[in-house]
Amino acid sequence: MEHNSTFPIKQSELNSLRDEASSYLKSVQWEQGLRARNKDKDAKDDSILLYLSRAKNGGSNSEITTVSKSILGLKKKLLPDSVALPVRLNETLFAVQEGLTIGIWIKDNYYDASGLSALNERKSALDNSGKREFESKQHTATAFMLFSFAYRVLHQLKPMASDDLSVMKNKFAGIPEVSFMSPLKGIACSLYYYDKYLNIPEIITSDQDVVDFSVVYFEALIDEIQLRKGALEYTESITDRTYKLEKTEFAISGWNNVFEGNAKSVEFNRINFEQIVGNRDAKHFSRRLTERLLSYDFTEKKNPFQELGGFMPVFMGYGIPGTGKSMLIAAIATRLKDYSEQLDIPFLFHPMPDTLISTFQGGSAEKMVEWMKPMQDPSKLIFAPIDDAENNLQERTTQGVSAGVKEVIGVFLRYTEGAYAVNYGNSSIGLFTNLPEMLDKAVISRVQGRFKIDGAQSQNDFLDQDYLWWSALEKRLPDFVNMQDPDAYKYLADQGLAKDMGDILKQIEKPSEGRVMEIYEKVEQKYPTNQHQFFAQLYKDMQTVFPFFSSRDVRNIQSAISLRLTDFDLEQDWFENPEIYFKKDYETKFNMLQELMKSNMKGLNFSEIRRQEVIRYLDNVATIADTDFKRKVDSRIGQMKVDISARKYFDQNPSTDHSIY
Repeated sequence: MEHNSTFPIKQSELNSLRDEASSYLKSVQWEQGLRARNKDKDAKDDSILLYLSRAKNGGSNSEITTVSKSILGLKKKLLPDSVALPVRLNETLFAVQEGLTIGIWIKDNYYDASGLSALNERKSALDNSGKREFESKQHTATAFMLFSFAYRVLHQLKPMASDDLSVMKNKFAGIPEVSFMSPLKGIACSLYYYDKYLNIPEIITSDQDVVDFSVVYFEALIDEIQLRKGALEYTESITDRTYKLEKTEFAISGWNNVFEGNAKSVEFNRINFEQIVGNRDAKHFSRRLTERLLSYDFTEKKNPFQELGGFMPVFMGYGIPGTGKSMLIAAIATRLKDYSEQLDIPFLFHPMPDTLISTFQGGSAEKMVEWMKPMQDPSKLIFAPIDDAENNLQERTTQGVSAGVKEVIGVFLRYTEGAYAVNYGNSSIGLFTNLPEMLDKAVISRVQGRFKIDGAQSQNDFLDQDYLWWSALEKRLPDFVNMQDPDAYKYLADQGLAKDMGDILKQIEKPSEGRVMEIYEKVEQKYPTNQHQFFAQLYKDMQTVFPFFSSRDVRNIQSAISLRLTDFDLEQDWFENPEIYFKKDYETKFNMLQELMKSNMKGLNFSEIRRQEVIRYLDNVATIADTDFKRKVDSRIGQMKVDISARKYFDQNPSTDHSIY
């Protein structure tokens, strides 16, 4: 993710700072604050917090800490007969040194960028206002230095950490204090508590524990900084830039943390597509989505389907309540998880939490940023559904919409298009809603793929919906469901996946929405549908009737048509033998897909696909525009009917006591 400017962190400049970082690991002095000491006085004798508060230097609270010595001590404890430092201990010590080096570089850079260096030079001559500015900038410099220090450590150690850190987190009792007073005090305080933990016998029982504990500790340090960063001033020269380490992929972009500890896959109920009745369009779209995501190349950090124009970073499924939205979310997650495990690919199921909207000003934006940040992690496949999307992404101009909703939408728009938006082709956000007309117009304009979730539609669909219910009864109670089966239909035969969208959309001849139909037929009288002019005129006339229809809608239609050009099945043996396709390098995968695309296009009629997708999209635009109005009209008509019935009842029963009404 890039901010306004990107600045290089040069390796040559780091070389000169490594000695300073090493000196801190050899020796720092920290005196515990009164609060940290008092916090532990009520604790039991054997508690970790009390252990952390014990001073070694007689009665003095000031203590010299030596992290490098503690790690060497662990080597003697864990592997007494080994001459060399165990790999995990060595990597941890190196990561902490590199983190400190980066932190010091970042601090120096902030000093220059914020004007703190100039204030420091004339420190003795500063007036009260100048002193206040100096102290404030020093606190911010320290916080950002510690953030960068921890962030770099996590970048190096996270890949080596155990998948499940819950045991280590249970042992960990938090960091009693974090100091922003000055850079030196910030380093001394953070290393003091890190060292204390390393010396607690039950914390480290193996060399892997050193890596796991370090990840837990530095995640906690970042959490503490995130909690307090709102009180910091002079942060402009932090948030307006990205620092990128030369010849690596490591970058620090403001306070953004892609290693957010809570970005763990959420549990879900397993559902297979065959268990969802009807919804042919939705199931087909979902299958294509999973195939495209699985084609992501982890080495190149890009997806060949992006280059072919067949990828959907944001999509929408909409339909009336009870048609299977939640089941569809679970089915996509199930399919992605199963294939990810089969192909040995990391997968994150990352639904938007229900508790996103905060009553605190700015709180919703911060929560939304935290939710969206994992989508910038190129190391895993990510499916991020937003169920009941109208709750958090409601039209901003509607009366009574909360400030929290507006904040959430602002973050969503920034992160899905613009300077903040990074899409490697490994993540897809799905909006699922019963009320698409209530979604914010700018949010809807970000949607590059859309499908209707319409549930059971045919007689066979309803037969199958019942079959899924009573067949479970029959398994438990044989011969209980003693009813006659249909003559000419095999249960679930219609619930298979469609071959392609053409199979689903072949019945589309004309728009189904009245106003679109009127425009369509008027334009059709002037130009045949296989002329480019037909579509240009159609768009112009749509804009006259629906003023919010714009160039972005045309781009979305173009995306939908591009999706159709890549609407082909991946070969089944590619899944059974991943080496044939999934394990190949990016170029090979891209060329294989191009061949499939070319053979698929031989049977396609471009103008017919274009016509189908345009009708589909414009019907959707009109539905969303008209539904809200129709709902208000129906509500008013319903109320009028109630009033008329009430009057009739009153006229027919004049003697009845109506006071309760």
